[in-house]
Amino acid sequence: MNGTVPGRASKARNVPYELGRRCFERGDWDGALLQFQRVVSELPGYADIHYMMGLVHERRGELEEASSSLEEALRINPAYLEARLALATIRERLGEWDRAQALAEPPPGAAEAERSVGRLTQHKLANLQAAMGDAYREAEEPLEAIEAYRKALERAPQFHDVRLRLGATLREAGLPGQALREFERILRVHPDLPEARVQLGLTWYTLGQQGRAVAAWEEVLARDPHHGEARMYLEMVKAKERERG
Repeated sequence: MNGTVPGRASKARNVPYELGRRCFERGDWDGALLQFQRVVSELPGYADIHYMMGLVHERRGELEEASSSLEEALRINPAYLEARLALATIRERLGEWDRAQALAEPPPGAAEAERSVGRLTQHKLANLQAAMGDAYREAEEPLEAIEAYRKALERAPQFHDVRLRLGATLREAGLPGQALREFERILRVHPDLPEARVQLGLTWYTLGQQGRAVAAWEEVLARDPHHGEARMYLEMVKAKERERG
């Protein structure tokens, strides 16, 4: 993260931060917010804390509060890329398209800075966007999830686990044609990846292409006879055929 973590503060001040991190990691948003508020009351100048508070507010559905916290993080550290991306997403959810677009655009002088950002930082940002996609998907907001996953893949196109989630979300959103392209893209690079082929079969089935779906699942079982998900879908198809027969 950007900004200085309160590790240089006294040990007593550091305790709420550590407790807040632990609460955040286990999804205890109320506990995390309480602890981070305690840190901010004593150490208001840490961009990281305001960023974490913004994420907590976002997960609690408090978008205005999330926006305020993220803006404060950026006021303290204008180069805080994670906060900038998170705030752009919040602005878009609030319907503030122009402000979201402005945040998504690189700030003046960012081109040179971007060239200095290492691969690990790009992966970190991709993981952040993917986590946002997961949160949107869990909240049953598939279009926002799709956008977040695509942003993650722009930074790290080799993250095939994220592409799998993108494909599944596209199918769930009623876009099976786009889902097919994502699964096929994975299989061109990793033809032996069973999860992608299972999802490919399920997408073909959604499109009414039962033969292609069965072929995909049978190919998975040919490589791994004990693959439970592929076997389950094949048995489902056979059961429906028996019902019709």
